[in-house]
Amino acid sequence: MSVATTGLVLRPPDGGSFVFDPGALCLEFLTTGGPGAFARYEILHEPGDLADWLALSRLRLAATDLRVGPDDLDAGRRLRDALWHMARATAHGRPHRAEDVTEVNRAAQHPPLAPRIAPDGSHAWSLPAGGAQALSAIARDAVELFTGRHAARVRECAADDCYLVFVDTSRPGRRRWCAMERCGNRHKVRALRARREPGPAPG
Repeated sequence: MSVATTGLVLRPPDGGSFVFDPGALCLEFLTTGGPGAFARYEILHEPGDLADWLALSRLRLAATDLRVGPDDLDAGRRLRDALWHMARATAHGRPHRAEDVTEVNRAAQHPPLAPRIAPDGSHAWSLPAGGAQALSAIARDAVELFTGRHAARVRECAADDCYLVFVDTSRPGRRRWCAMERCGNRHKVRALRARREPGPAPG
């Protein structure tokens, strides 16, 4: 499971922006849209959209170094939708659906991205790479997350109107919000207003 702190800049429909770090590559992928009500957030319309997102993800793959075709786009959307079902099921203590597990396993069977050491000593990938390799990296990250010790820390944001899913990798394990600057602050503001509202007049 990838736990490096990076984060994506998300821009919700109600305005503003915030940095969201779900703690795992496979959960980052959920920000591209999803099944059902999440379809309104869909951003993967063309193969190039998938390549562009992979450049923004913690994989940091340059879109020009990727070969992403229509089949990869279809496979990516199927994988993402399966991950949504599995992530929410895990967060709420429910079993995974067999069809979702099959989809993740199918993507994970492809050869993943090959790591290498760059000339400057940093971590890099052997490029160019295919879309199936990138999707395999995402699926394998999901296998590690949902079968590993952090599975019990997969959570849905505690805000009533937010469904972002993250894995709490903090030492105390008390993370409640997708981002403190977003839903955490909104909760604080609401709590402050509630405390300041006058109580009922004495009868």
